[in-house]
Amino acid sequence: MKQLLFILIILCISFAGCSQNNSPKVHIGGACEGCEAIHESTVSFDKLKSIDTLTGFQEKGTKIAISGIVYKADGTTPAKDVVLYIYHTDQKGIYPRKGDEKGWGKRHGYIRGWIKTDEKGFYKFFTLKPASYPGRKDPAHIHVTIKEPDKNEYWIDDFQFDDDPILTAELRKRQQNRGGNGIVKLKEAGHLMKAERNIYLGKNIPDYPKE
Repeated sequence: MKQLLFILIILCISFAGCSQNNSPKVHIGGACEGCEAIHESTVSFDKLKSIDTLTGFQEKGTKIAISGIVYKADGTTPAKDVVLYIYHTDQKGIYPRKGDEKGWGKRHGYIRGWIKTDEKGFYKFFTLKPASYPGRKDPAHIHVTIKEPDKNEYWIDDFQFDDDPILTAELRKRQQNRGGNGIVKLKEAGHLMKAERNIYLGKNIPDYPKE
């Protein structure tokens, strides 16, 4: 009887310790429909590169290259191993599908990609400049979801384009600046246009833990 009681005490102590160490983490970023698509990468996160080219880049359209540095919450320290999931419309303003898509690919289409920041927090991707939704007044944009190594995935402000006539002063004021300003300025660089956007982890992200 004493031996059984001793075993039960040991198990209770062990369970309590495990429960404390594996307590649920606080969910950050609020609601995020489709953010789980970041886990649909056909390449494991540990093998993702910091530079990638999205499908369709060789088709007709304005070729763009967007790059930048992802910083930690302090705003100065580069953040490595941060995964970015990006997707956008084609030149007609729709999310194109080939018919064999699975998961969120059925809605996001095939113009999407996954990249991971390098040791210096650097990322870069090549793609065609998307068109705005047909018949609507939404500016052209590129969706982006963030996944830090120790946190759940969450969305930040879309990449939008400063020269977009649909991007009015009123719409600019409505930007939430999640992760920092997402409006980029395209500049000619040979056969393509390039832009830069630095991303600040935790900036204007609900429930983001303080350092």
